[in-house]
Amino acid sequence: MRTSDAEHHGAAGSRTDIPDAVLEAAGKIRLLILDVDGVLTDGGIILDNEGNELKSFHVRDGHGIKLLIRKGVGVAIITGRHSRVVERRAHELGVKEIHQRCLNKVTAYEQIKEKFALQDEEIAYIGDDVVDIPILRRVGLPVTVADASEDVRDFAMMVTVNRGGRGAVREITDLILRAKGLWKGIIDDYIKA
Repeated sequence: MRTSDAEHHGAAGSRTDIPDAVLEAAGKIRLLILDVDGVLTDGGIILDNEGNELKSFHVRDGHGIKLLIRKGVGVAIITGRHSRVVERRAHELGVKEIHQRCLNKVTAYEQIKEKFALQDEEIAYIGDDVVDIPILRRVGLPVTVADASEDVRDFAMMVTVNRGGRGAVREITDLILRAKGLWKGIIDDYIKA
């Protein structure tokens, strides 16, 4: 059962509407898998006259990814497109498991699951389009972004308050860290710094 848009209040850290089932699922997560276009970005693709592809990423999403990795939760990327920009951003964030140009995302998902000896319930996935439905149907914590199509929302346990590329990923990284009881330690570390 997904949370309703009408129930959303603020960022993940201050939300009081997250169902117990979502919190329970988030507490089991050992790996977060992300789509790129429409999730890590707003879905826009800028091509210049030289053939370069430009994408815009949200800095707080990136910080959330780094926090997850620092606390021992893995992060991977599965995307249908291929872009050197994605490789660069993943490298900056410390994401080593990157699968690009995936025409069948389930194949990459199964490879990742086997490589890290994970069960479906230990994996969260954030997607935004119909190509993400097969993975959303498998994982323990299926998430979609606020501006995803209604068809995709029907397969999500949670819909973020924020749109893709605008803090949606950070909502979920914070949720996972809180559900695992790791958030207070993160805040304490920053207070001591």
